[in-house]
Order: sequence, then structure tokens, then C-alpha cells
Amino acid sequence: MSRKIDVVLFDLDDTLHDDTAAFHTAAEKVAREVAAEHGVDALALKAAYIAEAEGFWHRLSGDQLKTRLSGVRQTLWHGALTRFGIEDLTIANRSAERYNEYRKTYFTVFPGAIDVLRTLKERGMKLGILTNGFSETHREKIALLQIGEFFDAIFIADEVGMLKPDPLLFAHACTQLGAAPMHGAMVGDRYDRDIRGALDAGMYAVWLNVRDELIPLDAPQPHVICHSIVEVPAALEGA
Repeated sequence: MSRKIDVVLFDLDDTLHDDTAAFHTAAEKVAREVAAEHGVDALALKAAYIAEAEGFWHRLSGDQLKTRLSGVRQTLWHGALTRFGIEDLTIANRSAERYNEYRKTYFTVFPGAIDVLRTLKERGMKLGILTNGFSETHREKIALLQIGEFFDAIFIADEVGMLKPDPLLFAHACTQLGAAPMHGAMVGDRYDRDIRGALDAGMYAVWLNVRDELIPLDAPQPHVICHSIVEVPAALEGA
């Protein structure tokens, strides 16, 4: 059954820009600095930090939405450093600060992303960002990426008090943009957060499968699977 799409919601990290590259590169720079001072394995320390960070985001719950992310990153670095016998909170704090600054220098949108946003705006669609991030960092990230002008609304988890994949969050975003979920589409790279939530809300789900992942066993199919953001306009036309 065809449907008219009036609203398109985009995830931010690893959908509109390569957050994984920025995250990994910044973590490695910090790890190499610590390694030079303390004689530890830089790549092992990087891997430990990535494991700490991915664990935090995987476990993120609504109760944690009022947490300051700057403090969280210090805790994550402390957890990683402790694995190597470095328990100095001063080093953890410095590592978090340098990580934050390094990461910003690697923010860049995926090739073709701006053209995609411009094309959808020219079609008369309203656009929104729907992210599980924190406004403490994500408002600045959106400004650094220079994409804010394309969006009619930005929905950040700690500002709205809900997390993906809660279907109420997807429905709320569509309503705020003047459309029923039936006439909304979600574009995101995470099946469990973006696609499952969008399908449960009754939206058209476009999975940007940038990591060539498999759909979880017995999980519902997205409406379309893309491997590059440049495929999104055609995917939406197919709705």
C-alpha cells in the first residue's frame, strides 16, 4: 500500500555524519598520549574506552537523561584507564577533556547528505532530527556540521524526556511536525533503536544499513534498506 510522506525524521550519528570515525579517531589520539606517558598499549586502551562508551549507550535509560555527558566521559575514561592500573582521576578528567576537543575536529557530514536534505526540502517535506544524544553536545554538533537550517525541528532525548525506540517519541515528533505517523518516515542506522521504534509507531522505516548488519531473527522488515544516504530520496519516492 502506498502512502504520502509529509515528514522525514533522521537519526544524527552514523546517519547524517560518520560519528564512529570521529569517536574512534579521538579515542585513539587520547590513548596514544596516555600510552606515551605511562607505557601502556595505546590500541588496547583505545579498545577499552570504546567498550566502556558503547556499554554506556547500550544501557542508556530514561533515568539517565539528566546526567551531564561531560561527567560521564570522565567516568568512562576512568573505567578504561583502571584496567591498565591507572586510577588517577586527574588523568581521566584530562583524557575526557582532550577527547571532547579532538572529536569535534572530525565532525563532517556524509558525502551527499546535504544534497539529500535539500532535495527533500524542495519536495515540500518537513524534516526533523530524532536522536538519543544529549543537548549538551548535540546542539553544538549540529551547528558544527552546519545542517541545522534544513530541519524544522530537532528532538534530542534529554530535551523531550524520551528515548528511541519508544514509539511514543516517534509519534510525538511526527505530531509536532504536523503529520500522523502514517505519513512520516524514519531514516536511521540502528535497527533496534530507529527501525523498530518507527515500525511500532506506524511509520515508513528506511534502514541505513552502513555496517552490513543482519535484521534480528524474527524481527519485522524495514520498508527499505539503503547502504548510503544518497539512496534515501529514491527510497522515499517508493513509499
